[in-house]
Amino acid sequence: MGLRKKKAKKLAIIFIALWLTGCAPFTENNIIEEIAPITFLSLSKGDEGKIKISTIIPPLSKEEKSVMSQEVSLLKEGVREFNLNFYQEIKSGQMRMLIINEELGKEGIMSIINVLLTDPDISLRIYLVIVKGNIEEYLETQLDKQENLDYSFYRMLKHYEEKNQGELTVVNLHEFKNLLYTRYSDPYLPVFKIENDAVSYEGTALFQNDKLVETITSFDDRIFQLLNNDHYLEILPIPELEVVLGHVRSKTKVDIDTSLSTMTYTVNIDSRIEEYRGEKQLFEPKDLEDLKKEIQSNLEKQTQELVKKMQELNVDPLQLGIHTLKPFSKPMDEKKWIELFEKMDIKIDYQLNIEPLTDSNAKS
Repeated sequence: MGLRKKKAKKLAIIFIALWLTGCAPFTENNIIEEIAPITFLSLSKGDEGKIKISTIIPPLSKEEKSVMSQEVSLLKEGVREFNLNFYQEIKSGQMRMLIINEELGKEGIMSIINVLLTDPDISLRIYLVIVKGNIEEYLETQLDKQENLDYSFYRMLKHYEEKNQGELTVVNLHEFKNLLYTRYSDPYLPVFKIENDAVSYEGTALFQNDKLVETITSFDDRIFQLLNNDHYLEILPIPELEVVLGHVRSKTKVDIDTSLSTMTYTVNIDSRIEEYRGEKQLFEPKDLEDLKKEIQSNLEKQTQELVKKMQELNVDPLQLGIHTLKPFSKPMDEKKWIELFEKMDIKIDYQLNIEPLTDSNAKS
């Protein structure tokens, strides 16, 4: 027993000495000339249940770039395969985006999210994005046309996150994790569409747990931004009424009756008219009031249809269930909440405040 202790002590001393001199046997290679810190990974469905993982190599470099892809069974296996086929070691510490194909999202992304969460090298602030279309083909065709293509995409997402303009959905890993694992909430992600060698914002993907079940687009997505995201829109076009609202800010209030059968969703809107091409004379108080009522009615109808869709899908991205929580009482089971939410009578009430129209070019 004494001999074993002496050997263990000697090994401990050797290990500490190696660590102090910077020669520990488990140190990673971080020599800048020998590593390739990737900025994004793209995931799509492969053959026979595998995942196709792609990225641009080398990232942010003056060297000629190429798209590298591997079909693997496990995410970590893909990074290993990249390392075996590239002269630099792939590092994920600078990863800024994870791009997930729509079809893969429909199958469920729980395992992918968990891999990211348990990797200490990956930041919780990386953006998660759903893409409709073939991202690999798009990258191949655009490499010679757009410099730092991957970084430009990241900068766009970062811009809208920082400016809080509510124009599009922006979700990072930390936020998605909270929505996925927190009671009374379902995740959502931005959706981009690849078409005619261009990428455009499509809308917001709604998830039931970790599976993509619906993508809301156009006016539904604008309403979603107003209710849930930043509660602000720079512009809100309403084509049916030939009007565009600008600088739209919202405050929402949710009231659920004691029987948990009826919910009143009140949305207070502050805005101004940016453009109008209808026949009303908006400098006339009566015509302006009539238009205001028409806008309120339109928004109530559109929001009612959007919430009805969420009820049918059994998803709660607006986190309405948290309004069932009461002090000193046991939280309702989430499954029970979804059952109640599906049958609940939801009344939408918009209160619209429009700034009076003035001649901005008039001289005082």
